[in-house]
Amino acid sequence: MYDCSHGAGSSQHPARSPRPTPRRRHTVHRLAHNVAVNDLDALLALLTPEGRALLDEVRDTDPARELAVATRLRRTHPAELVSAALGQARLRQRAVAKFGAEDAGRMFFTPNGVEQSTRASVAAYRAGRMSALGVTSVADLCCGIGGDAIALARAGIRVLAVDRDPATAAAARANAEALGLAELIEVREADVTEVETSGYDAVFVDPARRGGRGRIFDPEAYSPPLSWAVEAARTASRAAALKVAPGIPHEAVPEDAEAEWISDGGDVKEAVLWFGGAPGAVAPETVAPGAVRATLLPGPRTLLGTGLPDPEVRTPGRYLYEPDGAVIRAHLVAEVAEQVGGGLLDATIAYVTADELLPTPYATAYEITDRMPFNVKKLKALLRERRVGSLTVKKRGSAVEPEELRRKVRPQGPNAATVFMTRVAGAPTMLIGHPAR
Repeated sequence: MYDCSHGAGSSQHPARSPRPTPRRRHTVHRLAHNVAVNDLDALLALLTPEGRALLDEVRDTDPARELAVATRLRRTHPAELVSAALGQARLRQRAVAKFGAEDAGRMFFTPNGVEQSTRASVAAYRAGRMSALGVTSVADLCCGIGGDAIALARAGIRVLAVDRDPATAAAARANAEALGLAELIEVREADVTEVETSGYDAVFVDPARRGGRGRIFDPEAYSPPLSWAVEAARTASRAAALKVAPGIPHEAVPEDAEAEWISDGGDVKEAVLWFGGAPGAVAPETVAPGAVRATLLPGPRTLLGTGLPDPEVRTPGRYLYEPDGAVIRAHLVAEVAEQVGGGLLDATIAYVTADELLPTPYATAYEITDRMPFNVKKLKALLRERRVGSLTVKKRGSAVEPEELRRKVRPQGPNAATVFMTRVAGAPTMLIGHPAR
């Protein structure tokens, strides 16, 4: 049996036993962060009228005032409920970055749920793609606190959301109700390996990729393992999607899957393995088995792999292109190089150089003004001459830490510059420039 609750360290859930009376918390840190807000009893207490009213009261509590607020509220409310409400308020504040203030202020979270749930923009994109594929119902296996189920339901798709952890399933159910989506989302507390999905035309699986020792990099150590998820996906009648870590080795991608890497605002968020399309189909509204794509949000803007060979290494030109992280993860740097008529600075570095400025949404362009071998003293002198006080340091293929370099050169002045610490044809090199206009 598998525990797909994100961040869980064990696949077993022993029966809950009566708890001893909790000791009074003595510090604000224990009060706000060590309370078991992912405990089912605490969550259920917050769903009562008293709990909901208390959540409204502590919604905007300043962390510096939590102890004073807790002391006041404990005069009229149970101490455990006050601690749970303050902890939940803190989780909601953290969740704003992923779900937006309006949704986060109404939803219920567990600590692992906040950390591991899909960003709303990414979930909405995936739900839109499901809808474009003609999907009307989805079995969401390992649903967590329901982020993807919410996006799917908002796209008009009926969802069965499954998670084995009682508190996580309760949070998903509460979130469906809080956002007015309960009619489209059925939440079931169950082992995903025992759920019958034949009544749904698509499957979405988001295995747990964290254990007791942190992130899990071996796909077969996911819970459930990738191999199980792949077989579950292959049974779907119309389409299936498996969320995996963006660092998944390309050789671990099944031949009958399309691999998509997704970034949001320049940050790589995840990779998705899609199943169910026809070989050779590469239109955005289809799944293309064997294809690779990089999708950039907002947009979406999608770059499809065309099987190009690695670009040639060439001498640095006037412009340097830094491909988006999703493009790099998808191994589509060659496609960007072809778009801008460029080549690589080094055979092992994902920086593209070109002589012309040809805008592309898949890379950020910089105009290079100076090139020199790695030498901190010379760089410091150049920055002083250019009166550079705002210095952006980027590195790829260099052991130099950006903060260490800034400390050594001590930039001062009204101007800005970007320095790339990298290799050019194998030689440690510094390229200085600024974003191209």
